[in-house]
Amino acid sequence: MYVLAIDCGTQSLKAVVFDKTGKTIAVQRVGFEPYYANMPGYAEQDPKIYYKSLCKATRNLIEAHPILFDAIGAVTVTTQRDMAICVDKQGVALRSAIIWADQRMIKVPRKMALHHRLAFSVIGMKPTTEILSRSCKAHWIQDHEPKIWEKTYKYLQLSGYLNHKLTGLFLDSVASQIGHIPFSYKHFRWEKKKSLKHDIFHIEDDKLCTLVQSSETIGRLTDKAAEETGLRPNLIVIAAGSDKGCETLGVGCMDNESISISLGSQASVQTTTSKYYEALTFIPPFQAVIPGYYNPEVQIYRGYWMISWFKKEFAAKEVKLAEKLGISPEALLEKALVKIPPGSDGLILQPYWGAGVKMHDAKGAILGFSDDHTRLHIYRAIIEGIGFALFEGMQRIEKKSRIKVRKIMVSGGGSQSDAICQITANIFNLPVNRVQTYETSALGAAIAGFVGLKVYADYEEAILHMVHNQDAFLPQKDQVDLYERIYHRIYKKIYKRVKPIYKSFDQL
Repeated sequence: MYVLAIDCGTQSLKAVVFDKTGKTIAVQRVGFEPYYANMPGYAEQDPKIYYKSLCKATRNLIEAHPILFDAIGAVTVTTQRDMAICVDKQGVALRSAIIWADQRMIKVPRKMALHHRLAFSVIGMKPTTEILSRSCKAHWIQDHEPKIWEKTYKYLQLSGYLNHKLTGLFLDSVASQIGHIPFSYKHFRWEKKKSLKHDIFHIEDDKLCTLVQSSETIGRLTDKAAEETGLRPNLIVIAAGSDKGCETLGVGCMDNESISISLGSQASVQTTTSKYYEALTFIPPFQAVIPGYYNPEVQIYRGYWMISWFKKEFAAKEVKLAEKLGISPEALLEKALVKIPPGSDGLILQPYWGAGVKMHDAKGAILGFSDDHTRLHIYRAIIEGIGFALFEGMQRIEKKSRIKVRKIMVSGGGSQSDAICQITANIFNLPVNRVQTYETSALGAAIAGFVGLKVYADYEEAILHMVHNQDAFLPQKDQVDLYERIYHRIYKKIYKRVKPIYKSFDQL
């Protein structure tokens, strides 16, 4: 019996089949443009692109491996987070999906109850709640497209949209509800009326879908979905979780002594705990795929998307040569990466190409330029800058959990690079582990599937049998010492010193 994991990211959808040992049986990938932008700061995509990509991937999978038609025992879905998809009663999208990278905001935040306003003013969180309210995608639709909002039957995450396309039901996993929505991360349910979250995010209860726990059955494949996907009718669809949560599960991160680092389009550092604590004060930990557990997280918005930005703006030569050689541009850049010395000859980058909730004034910055620097120094500075930001995030988690991290697991596109894994080990001064597959988000979704099928009694047993460390990168002392000096003497001081200037940009 196999599990088919559907993993829909920002730039591609993958259909990956796993057996109960965590071995990859088959993979099909369908790429697409990440998003389109009608206005600066906008990021939208036609939801049909995601489902068409799913159908293409699964049909190709079954065509290449006909034996899988009867061998697949369940389907699970994991997707990018913080989406906005408005659908009617038939599940038809009423407008383009607004994705996580969208930066539009409404001008005036929604009005909050007096006692909530006073409470947040006292603790200094009023600006953060206002940013959350202004950046809520549902609020923008309500203000600018009221007829669309009036027709909206359900307001879904991408996972909920795909689950409906497969089963015809408006059900989604608790562990997929991550975004600007009135969800209680502490209690794993929709917030009650007049609660704080409802005061920040004004979304009607009847527009929210029904939730089930990870590993519970969402439904079965409809005849229509079976015809479109090429999969077996009546196939079980089992709830999984968000892409980051599934990655953390897929690398075997089960406690506070280990950290999952996602080197993806939205980089993050995350751990797993049964105890509720906030890595960033008043910013709740997300719900883990394991029911009743949390994933405290620090995000670096845009993250390894900056590699795509670098390729587009600076690496036309490598992209053209790679196409000629039949290899990826990243393979060529990796060779160049190791030629630039640690510390990028004094070039330091702060990777806030997209500001976070708690650092909403932040901008990207590169310091230390001289005439000796090349575009390849910028490339290494991007890798190191993201590494420093993630290390700062790990320190926040350690401070709140009061537990020292002993081991790092990496996933995401950046983890395919040995050079990037080694740089990460040197910045963190900890062993960096890489498991048997780069498809860790899909593996985590498959783990949820096997637990749901009762192949394994619980997640701990499933991880024991399905997650296998394959590579280890150990810290190199001379580089550890250098990175430690750079981090404490320079990097840690940048944001505080430059913050007043960042604020001035918004006043121009």
